[in-house]
Amino acid sequence: MKATRSAPRERERSRTTSGSDQVHSWILVPSQVLHAVWRIARASVMTALSLLSATLSYFRSLYLYLGHQLKWWIGYLQRKFKRNLSVEAEVDLLSYCAREWKGETPRARLMRKAYEELFWRYHVKCVRPVKRDNYDALRSVLFQIFSQGLSFPSWMKEKDIVKLPEKLLFSQGCNWIQQYSFGPEKYTGSNVFGKLRKCVELLKLQWTEFSGMRDYHKRGSMCNSLFSDAILECKLYEALKFLMLYQVTEVYEQMKTNKIVPSLFRLLFSRESSPDPLSFMMNHLNSIGDTCGLDQFSPDFSPVMVPPSFHTVGTCP
Repeated sequence: MKATRSAPRERERSRTTSGSDQVHSWILVPSQVLHAVWRIARASVMTALSLLSATLSYFRSLYLYLGHQLKWWIGYLQRKFKRNLSVEAEVDLLSYCAREWKGETPRARLMRKAYEELFWRYHVKCVRPVKRDNYDALRSVLFQIFSQGLSFPSWMKEKDIVKLPEKLLFSQGCNWIQQYSFGPEKYTGSNVFGKLRKCVELLKLQWTEFSGMRDYHKRGSMCNSLFSDAILECKLYEALKFLMLYQVTEVYEQMKTNKIVPSLFRLLFSRESSPDPLSFMMNHLNSIGDTCGLDQFSPDFSPVMVPPSFHTVGTCP
């Protein structure tokens, strides 16, 4: 009897256990599926984020690289094609004077008076501002010579200026010229003669070409080209510096024989820093183009050497 009663209970218990296992199975399977899907999704998201981060890093690097290249090419093209870098375009003389020399300091009043005299007495209406550096005075002088097509001074017509470096050494025994300095380039030694000869030869060639050119507009175009080439300019300025040294040496030799010389040179040799050509070169000339300009020789001497408006050049009457 007991066995008969327990059989239905066993069957009922079995059905209950089976139902619980089915419910657990139905709960476990979706959970496992969701977990697997989540792992796959998380891995995909992490991969996508890593790829996105790498892509952004790549494009950032590419952007910086292209920006750097673009900046370099812009600078290169500006240096390559821009003209009048050291001598700017024409501006009205009085407008330039009013802009550059404001105030009531003695120097400002003196400069305004000088510019006004250029305007009213000499009828100079326009000027071209010159780049301000340690070659600016020489640049102003050379631009005036070339733009106006001026010919060689008489003493340069009588001598072959290309041979002057060797002449100083072999004829006058100036072996100290080996200490000549080319502006910021501290170049000394026996090769200084070859370097000076090339500079003077270039100056002679350019000067001859400009002085023989009668077309004003063509000279202006060539000046624009020449005064945008910094390397070429420096060679021409060094040639001018050497010609100054040669003149100083020549006059110094004349003074030894009690010949009459211009007062400018007597003033030069009376200074403690330039009693002779070697001192003049070491203490003054070698610094031009490097640490100072021609106008910075000294307050009492520079006005004789350089006109008051050397930062500009007059261009049109």
